[in-house]
Amino acid sequence: METIQLSITGMKCGGCVKTVEKILNDSDGINKVSVNLLTESAYFEISKKHIEIESILENLKQNGFPSKIYINDFSKKINKAELEKKKKWNNQWQNLAFALLLLLFSGLGHLAEGRYINFPILGNIFFHASLATLALILPGREIIIYGFKSLIKNSPNMDSLVALGVTSAYLTSLLSLIFPDTGFPCFFNEPVMLLGFILIGRFLEERAKYQTGSSIGELLELQPEIANIYTEDNQIKSIKVNLLKPYQEIQVLAGDRVPADCTVINGNSYVDVSHITGESKPIEVKEGNRLSCGSLNLNSTLRLKVQKVGGNSSLAKLVNLIESVNANKPPIQRIADNVAGKFTYFVLIFATLTFFFWWKGAKQIWPDLLSHNHHALISNSSHTLHSSLGSSADDFLTLAIQLSIAVLVIACPCALGLATPTVITVASGKAAKKGVLFKGGDKLEIASKINNIIFDKTGTLTKGEPFIVDYKSNSDHSFLLRIAASLEKESRHPIANALIQEARKQNLSLFPIKKIFTESGRGISGELDSIDGLINIGNIEWLISKGTNIDNKTKKIIENEETQTHTIIGVSIKEELLGLIFLGDLLREDSIKTIQYLRENNLKINILSGDRKQTVLAIAKKIGCIETEVKWGLLPQMKLEIIENLKINNKVAMIGDGINDVPALASSDLGIAVGSGTQIAKANADVVLMGDQLNGLPYALNLAKKTIRKIKQNLIWAFGYNLLAIPIAAGILFPKYGILLSPSIAALLMATSSITVIVNALSLD
Repeated sequence: METIQLSITGMKCGGCVKTVEKILNDSDGINKVSVNLLTESAYFEISKKHIEIESILENLKQNGFPSKIYINDFSKKINKAELEKKKKWNNQWQNLAFALLLLLFSGLGHLAEGRYINFPILGNIFFHASLATLALILPGREIIIYGFKSLIKNSPNMDSLVALGVTSAYLTSLLSLIFPDTGFPCFFNEPVMLLGFILIGRFLEERAKYQTGSSIGELLELQPEIANIYTEDNQIKSIKVNLLKPYQEIQVLAGDRVPADCTVINGNSYVDVSHITGESKPIEVKEGNRLSCGSLNLNSTLRLKVQKVGGNSSLAKLVNLIESVNANKPPIQRIADNVAGKFTYFVLIFATLTFFFWWKGAKQIWPDLLSHNHHALISNSSHTLHSSLGSSADDFLTLAIQLSIAVLVIACPCALGLATPTVITVASGKAAKKGVLFKGGDKLEIASKINNIIFDKTGTLTKGEPFIVDYKSNSDHSFLLRIAASLEKESRHPIANALIQEARKQNLSLFPIKKIFTESGRGISGELDSIDGLINIGNIEWLISKGTNIDNKTKKIIENEETQTHTIIGVSIKEELLGLIFLGDLLREDSIKTIQYLRENNLKINILSGDRKQTVLAIAKKIGCIETEVKWGLLPQMKLEIIENLKINNKVAMIGDGINDVPALASSDLGIAVGSGTQIAKANADVVLMGDQLNGLPYALNLAKKTIRKIKQNLIWAFGYNLLAIPIAAGILFPKYGILLSPSIAALLMATSSITVIVNALSLD
């Protein structure tokens, strides 16, 4: 499977999202389609090697959604994004400025009609007809053309509703102007005001949408434009960052940012890596340490060797992850998109019913209604040819036209389409700044429901950096360590790393490996050159199962209270125990505080570990867990079975760091990996806590709850707005209270609805 991302233009509302999804889903060879209104993008998987992407792009274009394949060129992304943003803003400003100018003249026309200002031409009906015509063919042209195209293709959207409303008002006024005997009033000011308010609303909406994605812009700004490289004669030369290549050596001065993923080859300094880990405290770096792209060098010059550049850098991958976080929609958004997709049809039907009701039915029910013309939210004019729509309706046909147009304009599937993605984008950006990466909007929704958290011990609650505390051996301790380190040198387990590091400190030469077998969670077996017999290294229970002889003296040492907090591994050759190695590990500084916070928020806590009972219970006691919440001596399959049982009545999150934790991470409702863990654990997790702290976990779960709360608020507002506004626009309050909404007021309320949804998303803290 290959994942493709498209950049799509022309999407205005939830109906557009549904149309694009349908086009892509109906295309042969495409799976797992997800369309995002906020970022104007689509994600899908290709299952066929020779699929015609060009034909899909052409199909989207014909349906009013010009698209192109998103190319991940990180080195050009900053400038490209800035240029596209400027171009878009310029177009919007031009349309908005012209619409506002027409709106100003239309307003002055009202003053001239009321004789508040003495400019007769401004009150001339032909002048206002010209203003309305200009509004339709210039700033409103794109909306009208696109709206009718979508209607013709049976995929109506917000622009279709606006186009129908504007052109209905314009054509009715034009008929009245050309054929005065029809008795229709002229309301040329309505198309001008309607388009003006809609363009103002969309401009503010785009501005707010841009703010929701500001976290991506802030990350992009971390990439410097210039890098200082060392030439062959050891001189400094400045080049563009996109010209950097792996293995070049560069100079980073104090106050400069690292332009690529690098390794320190000379110098030491303090570096700010908060953009990756969310931890504001600078770290000390020296020769051999790795630095991520965008890190800020604080106080000393460093000489670095470039490892990864451009789109392969950690900063680029972080940006890509945040950009694609909406690729997996939460179920709550799928519901909203389905409703928004059908909503436009409902509005068209409702507007039609409104028209026929007021034209044919209302006069049968309220024959004297129009003789008591006490309208509200409208402005009567002494000018009979140029009045606010419906303000002087003297027959039911005129009233029917007014109210059906108001229904078309006030409906707002935009708010439904924006309700979820705006909040998710804001939430994922805020989480990334704190060093928490959610791999999709659906993960946020799952995280909000978690009530049971399972912790791995080594590398999760502890730092995962074991160190050798002691040896028990009848032979030379150095030989014991040498044997153990030799067989473990190809392993990535934290214990293996501790053995290898200690062997290096003691300058021990390691034996070549002849054969090696690993039993996950238990130990490792193999053969070494110059050593006769099969070697086993692992926990004591496993060694016994392999036939290793353990005498009573050794058993007493293992059960001694002084060693209960240590992890113990045994080393045997053939069936004889060579000795024991005792390893210690330190609790993470924030483990106790994190567990305490989670308990205060009514979350159940469990610890699952492959370590021995005494060691696990000692750690559990320190962090405040009782024995019934802890399981020890577990193999990966055992962890899996426990999680499956817990999932029956709970929403379970598993947090781990190693290869052994991958099955458990995948099986749990929400897999959480610690950033200092293995790459495979992070790849299989739903959420990654960057850095080496656990305090991001409570923040992530709390943020998820707030996010879903905001989404629900937005959806309630979006649905509630339409449930209230559409009947009012249809004139439900007119017979009793004389209240009508003119289309221009309806347009203003429609824009307000979308902006309210976005502002609410931005208020997420």
